[in-house]
Amino acid sequence: MKKAILATKVGMTQIFNENGSLIPVTVLQAGPCVVTQVKTVENDGYAAVQVGYGDIREVLVNKPRKGHFAKAGVANKKHLKEFKFENAADYTVGQEIKADIFAEGDKIDATAKSKGKGFQGAIKRYGQSRGPMAHGSKFHRHAGSNGAATTPGRVFKGKHMPGHMGHVKVTVQNLEVVRIDADKNIILVKGAVPGPKKSLVMLKNTVKAN
Repeated sequence: MKKAILATKVGMTQIFNENGSLIPVTVLQAGPCVVTQVKTVENDGYAAVQVGYGDIREVLVNKPRKGHFAKAGVANKKHLKEFKFENAADYTVGQEIKADIFAEGDKIDATAKSKGKGFQGAIKRYGQSRGPMAHGSKFHRHAGSNGAATTPGRVFKGKHMPGHMGHVKVTVQNLEVVRIDADKNIILVKGAVPGPKKSLVMLKNTVKAN
């Protein structure tokens, strides 16, 4: 991993590029993230950079985390995340990682928790088709047959059935950074990014560029 940052999803809007083309973008408040610990192969068995993001009231932080932040000499943070940077040794505790770690035109992967949809049926959850809606029909929005009779005598794992939908970790790959506002730590990303507004998003350089 070469670049990464934690961000908050602000919402979506649209901008025009220099050619006059309209581009739908997601607005992300990226950082600043502060380095709270630098892990080394000698001490921890691997090299990584631990960063904190988002202010939080002291009363909401437990004692172990308070001690961890105090040792690093940084303010209490809401989120902690490790990035296995290739140049992890170049970072120092207390250093800030800002939006300008990325540049316009960079390809990134965005990871976040998707929107929670609650308990949903098979039609909304998996796109299955409904039955006739006439009065004589006894099959409207049911998932259909769950399996055969004596053989196999059970329901196979992974059968599409009603259940909890959404609120799972989702990664959208190969998105393009359209614009960077280094002063306000704003990143505009082309297209949609997982998660609802105000959700935590991790941005990192893409692993599968076109």
